[in-house]
Amino acid sequence: MSSPPASASAEHDDPMVGIEEPVEEEDAQPAHDSDDSSEEPEEDEDEEARIREGFIVDEEEDEEEEQDDEEVKHKRKKRKRRHHRDADDDAVLEEDDLELLEENTGGSFRNKNRLTRLRRGRDSESPPVASSSKRKAVVVSEDEDLDADDLELPQIQDIHRIWDDERAAAGRDDDEDLEDDMDNFIDYDDEEEGTGGMDEEEREERRRERRRLEKERRRALGSRPELTGIDANAWDEIHEVFGDGHDYDWALVDEDEDYAEEQVKPEMNYHDVFEPSEIKARLLTEDDDLIRAQDIPERMQLATSTLSSSSTLSMFKPLAEDDLDDAATWVLTRLSQRKERDYFRPNGQYFNLLEDLVGAITFALRFLFVQEFEVPYVWAHKRDYVSYPTASDSRNKVELLNLEELWRVYALGQKYRSFIERRKALESLYTRIGVTDEYFDSEIRRKIDGIEMIADATEWLGMRYSDKKKEKNQFELHFHDDVEEQPEVKKRKLPSNLSAYELTKKSVVSKLAEGFGIKPQEIVINFASSETAHFVEDQDLNPEAFAEQFADPDPLKAQPATELLRRARMLIATELGKDPLLRQDMRSRFKTEARISVLPTERGINKIDEHHPYFAFKYLYQKPVVEMLEGPQFLHILAAEAEHLVTVFITLPDEAKASFERRLQEAFSSDSYSDNAKAWNAERMRVVSEAIEQHLIPVGAKWTREWLREEVEDLVAWRCAETLRDRIDVAPFKVEDLQPGETPSVLAMSWGKGDPHKDAISMVFLDEAGRLRDHTKIDNLSDADSKAEFEELVQRRKPDVIAIGGFSMATTKLSMRVKEIIHPQSQEGEPMEQDHANAGVYSRIAVTYVLDEVARIYQHSKRVADEFSALSPIAKYCVGLARYVQSPLNEYVALGPDITTITFEEDHQQLVPREKLLTSLERAFVDIVNKVGVDVNRAVMDPYYQHLLPFVCGLGPRKAQVLVKKIAALNKGGNLLNRDQFIKAGLLTTKIFLNAASFLKIPQDSLGKSSKRHNDDSDLQDPLDSTRIHPEDYDLARKMATDALELDEEDVHGEHPSHVVTQIMNDPDNVKKLDELNLDEFAFSLMESGGERKRHVLNVIRSELIRPYFEARRPLQQPGEWEVLTMLSGETERTLRVGLIVSVLVLRTMRNNVTVRLDSGIEGVINSQYLADQAPASVEAVVKKGQTLPGVIIDVKLDLARDSFLIELSSRPTDVAAGDSQFRRVKRDDAWNHSQWERDKEMQARKKRAEVEKSRRVIKHPNFHNFNSSQAEAYLDKQQRGDVVIRPSSKGLNHLAVTWKVDDKLYQHIDVVEPNADPTGQSIGGQLIVEGKYEFSDLDELIVNHVQAMARRVEELMAFDKFKAGPEDELHLFLKNFVAANPSKSAYGFTLNRKRPGHFNLCFLANKNATVQTWPVRVAPEAYYLFDTPAPGVPELCDAFKVRHLHESQNLGGGGAGGKTPYSGRTPARTPGALGSATPGRMSVRQIGRTPNPYAPTPGGPIGGTTPAYPPPASSWGMPPPQTPYGYQTPAPFGQPPPPPPPNAAPPGMNPQRAALIQNSAGAWNQNGSAW
Repeated sequence: MSSPPASASAEHDDPMVGIEEPVEEEDAQPAHDSDDSSEEPEEDEDEEARIREGFIVDEEEDEEEEQDDEEVKHKRKKRKRRHHRDADDDAVLEEDDLELLEENTGGSFRNKNRLTRLRRGRDSESPPVASSSKRKAVVVSEDEDLDADDLELPQIQDIHRIWDDERAAAGRDDDEDLEDDMDNFIDYDDEEEGTGGMDEEEREERRRERRRLEKERRRALGSRPELTGIDANAWDEIHEVFGDGHDYDWALVDEDEDYAEEQVKPEMNYHDVFEPSEIKARLLTEDDDLIRAQDIPERMQLATSTLSSSSTLSMFKPLAEDDLDDAATWVLTRLSQRKERDYFRPNGQYFNLLEDLVGAITFALRFLFVQEFEVPYVWAHKRDYVSYPTASDSRNKVELLNLEELWRVYALGQKYRSFIERRKALESLYTRIGVTDEYFDSEIRRKIDGIEMIADATEWLGMRYSDKKKEKNQFELHFHDDVEEQPEVKKRKLPSNLSAYELTKKSVVSKLAEGFGIKPQEIVINFASSETAHFVEDQDLNPEAFAEQFADPDPLKAQPATELLRRARMLIATELGKDPLLRQDMRSRFKTEARISVLPTERGINKIDEHHPYFAFKYLYQKPVVEMLEGPQFLHILAAEAEHLVTVFITLPDEAKASFERRLQEAFSSDSYSDNAKAWNAERMRVVSEAIEQHLIPVGAKWTREWLREEVEDLVAWRCAETLRDRIDVAPFKVEDLQPGETPSVLAMSWGKGDPHKDAISMVFLDEAGRLRDHTKIDNLSDADSKAEFEELVQRRKPDVIAIGGFSMATTKLSMRVKEIIHPQSQEGEPMEQDHANAGVYSRIAVTYVLDEVARIYQHSKRVADEFSALSPIAKYCVGLARYVQSPLNEYVALGPDITTITFEEDHQQLVPREKLLTSLERAFVDIVNKVGVDVNRAVMDPYYQHLLPFVCGLGPRKAQVLVKKIAALNKGGNLLNRDQFIKAGLLTTKIFLNAASFLKIPQDSLGKSSKRHNDDSDLQDPLDSTRIHPEDYDLARKMATDALELDEEDVHGEHPSHVVTQIMNDPDNVKKLDELNLDEFAFSLMESGGERKRHVLNVIRSELIRPYFEARRPLQQPGEWEVLTMLSGETERTLRVGLIVSVLVLRTMRNNVTVRLDSGIEGVINSQYLADQAPASVEAVVKKGQTLPGVIIDVKLDLARDSFLIELSSRPTDVAAGDSQFRRVKRDDAWNHSQWERDKEMQARKKRAEVEKSRRVIKHPNFHNFNSSQAEAYLDKQQRGDVVIRPSSKGLNHLAVTWKVDDKLYQHIDVVEPNADPTGQSIGGQLIVEGKYEFSDLDELIVNHVQAMARRVEELMAFDKFKAGPEDELHLFLKNFVAANPSKSAYGFTLNRKRPGHFNLCFLANKNATVQTWPVRVAPEAYYLFDTPAPGVPELCDAFKVRHLHESQNLGGGGAGGKTPYSGRTPARTPGALGSATPGRMSVRQIGRTPNPYAPTPGGPIGGTTPAYPPPASSWGMPPPQTPYGYQTPAPFGQPPPPPPPNAAPPGMNPQRAALIQNSAGAWNQNGSAW
């Protein structure tokens, strides 16, 4: 079934479209007689579509029916296979009849009809000459619109064989093509006779199968050239007689198998099989393919290490020659402090070589980034250019750049490429803005020398020309290495995010800012220059008067002059703070003069004790930043900050800050001495201060933090790489009869954990080629049989080294027993004479411990599972030990990304990002691998040795992978004979060959073999291919060999060019002959003739001619005593320091001492004099076997030769009682904040004393509980409002705490003082004081007269109709809505202050143009207090509010110059009326010239003492003033009963038991306030 669009496509591609099949009556009525083909060409397309529409059901309409009838279809397919067999039989008979008629009549009965019908299908849609391949291409491009169930869609392999049909038809004419098409028609006729019961889908499936078989027949014909001479009729006859080979396929198909699966499946691609992560891990992504193809060293194409699993492609372009001078200067200034000290300063040691250093860096950058040679190549073959100033003087040469500095140049060169890319992006941005800025062109652009300045300049342009933005992201620079942004998703429109600066700049304040007399950029020019370039223009008016001119004429919008000046200062300060030149100057000051300080947080004060690693910097104070560069301390500080233990402060010293501020003030100030000029200078000083404090210093501190972090991370990563370099820059273990560099055979042994009841001794033997030759297990080395088996293995295999490793201290016993067998010694420790026959064999065998950090990882790795899956875990561990002895370099390299699991810098390594650490470690691998060289033929044959190949100069994992495959595919057994084959066989591209050639060695069969010169030298070996000499210097080597042998050209005529090299290598006097050469003169002549510097290269050639690829590494040494102890026990010198106390277990007691064992397995001894303070009569009287006791370490005795590791301890009580705190204490930094440390220690001591003094009080009162504040709140959570908990106070025994429930989730804590407290805490005193003024005799009185009195007032106000529950924002919204609906009215309301339990907020809105204001209301037992004005009830509180607001409005709105309405946002110049004039019954005194603060504490009133200060609101504008002592009169003394209220019902949620009490209080629940 197919949808109509699919049918339309089918008509275009299928030549048989338009032929309708007859169906049975029960299915559908036939549209026409299918046997009458002569009428079919006359049918038009519309009629055909109408007929097809009646028989073909739309796929979308029948989708559910297909799923439901799946079983029915399966049965029909079974029947169809039976019909297929019957139809084939009928078809054979019909073909015979037709053939007989054709032979008798000479006519063709099949071709005519079929040709007519074939042409009909063609003519309807496509020209008759369209080939099948062309049809396929069309269908492939539209396969999304087709239904694969109805049409024969081309699969993936069809695309790859898109021209197969045309190749198959080669040699056949058009008639043969028509005959092939008619064969298809025969299939249809044959099929119709036996398919009367088929539906349209099954018939269409039958057609597809026929077409597939026909295509296969065509392909078979095309693939058999010997059949091309057979004409079409003969082929048809063959086909009809013998069939197509598929007639009996039905018998080979399982009845239950779906017939549709016989269709050709699409060709599988690895993208269809593997997950993207797996493809990336296998290096099969498109980026990986690009890296393989490009003729650029692989590491230079990556932005990260090749060891990283997330390597990213770098898109930086190579530097051009024109960039080298600027690049060299840029790199030189950042190279190192040592270079700056020795080469830049006039008194520097090598100041005279500064020009040579610049030239060396220029050459290095040219080799690295223009010619694209890697660092090892430059160091090995171009060292004359980068290390030595001249080629003449070979003595006392100064090394301009060492290998470490060359890597540093490479890293800085990468940063410089990033810098110039961003600089170009900045230039592009400036061009897009379309302006000409003289300051940017003349000052900023020429001083941009770093990525930071580019970011500053971009931000500056965005600020200065924000109105030039024409599109989104106009001022955002994008680079290739930025994180790819996600596609933009349509979001709801957000409010405008204009900054205060942008709003101010668009206002009239920008004109006021111009009145400061000088532009911000002119200030910076004055600051940067030694003399004043721009002078300040003074104003005739003072700043405030000048600012008044810019006030808004509308009094409702006008702002005071001070506010206008503040905004003008902000405008100028922002522009100064964002100026790139000022920021750069501030960064340079921070870089050299910054100070680092640290303060602990509350959590850190308690957690970081004197034994904590962070204690060293807990109170760090003013430590110079340059000292931070010397160690990893800053990384630990950042880690502590991430744990919220400390806070880091980066500041400038006061002198540096004052110097900068003074320079900036001088650049900004006026030289005039008038009062106006002084006033303007004062404003300018405020601008400078604001720019420094709010902009420049924060920017400098932030940059310093990141810069210092990166520098220290680089330092730690470099230290890790140096440690790795020390471990891998070693040759195989050296034994007496082996030459340096030769690999020994190894027998590795391990006892595992050394449990004699569980662990057997595993032994593995590897020969000198690293092949596993033998492995076995023995129970022990004590039994005679096991010992004999061990000796037999040693005698048979004759190992050079016996390597021993393990997981516990029991390994020392294994080593001891092995040495007793191999190297027996006398009791005095002297070697004993061995009289058995194998004495000579044993004497040459070395027995050694082997560091096992790599073997432990290898034991559980995937590599060992692939290589030695049959071995036991301990045997696999032994393989790792043996391989480490043979080549530490190979073992470390084979770890790959797991190298980071090895500890190189204890306590610091984990602080470095993994990618940065991998990059540093990879550089160590690259250096050592290229120093050693790689045997390329061995790398192809040995997968283990192949791990070295990616670190060869120019190669990497991807290029090495391709190289191995190409070499393995060579016809010569996968071996290379000479280096020329790298190019001639297309194994390496040119640039990769130049990088890698000298580091890929090809050992020669025999150096004594001489070969005559042939026309083709590709099959001849060259002795120089086994040396470190680069192919570009082969001629120099041959020249030196010829001169050393004193031969002429005639002597070597006809020989191989390197024949003389073979002679000099085999000459016994080659050292003497080569030393006679004057290499200095030779190098000078090369310099004069070709300009090449080759002095170092000549030295290398001389060494290689004597000893090709000689071993330049020191041999692997036995590990040290502490290294072995750490490997077996985990203990270090730090954990076994003398003076530390450790726990030990008594193993056995003897007469004079006790043998003990530490938890780590190390054995110790306690001599009898250290067992007790007094000498015991016997050891057993003091300790028993199996006893655990503490001991103080007094000595550590290590003897590796005797396998003795012993700790001497003391368990005397006096020694143990002294403790080891002084030994475990972390040493604090010299820059220490002693005063802060003492203050915090005192605070902690006070808290500890309070905790010690604190005891459980026992007070007989139903409301008393031994709760803390949290427990009290949890207890009251389910109680009713007003309920009380009395509990102990954390302030001491003379305090109590009372917690009462104000509302849900709101509790007030009251401090109660007991002057006469009971010291035992068992009772309370006779006097309780609250807030210093309320006194009570007992707890009941306090609860009734204080707590319940406040609770009644709280509930009374909450019952008031002006009270609104919920947050304050909801009340604000209610007020605004009310006033909006009633513009002529004002509105007010009360709500709980949830930040200050026991307080209310009175919020009011005076009119629709005003803002909501909030006044505080405090609840006391005697009254409500509006500010400090008491009100005995709610009505009085409302009246006090209205009168106070009216009074304030009159004061703000009265006459007088400059008077404004209270909502204009401007403070009036003066208050009208005489001081002391009062509103009847009330009085208010306003402070002149100042916006009042209602939350400020007052001097105090006549009653109640001082009210606690209330926290100030976000803005004090519009708030009423504080009260003076002459303010509101306090009502009757505390305790006077209020007037009785009218009876009312208690509101919901109120405590019913307290409802009656409320009736006697002032006010009523439902009383309405007066209309306001």
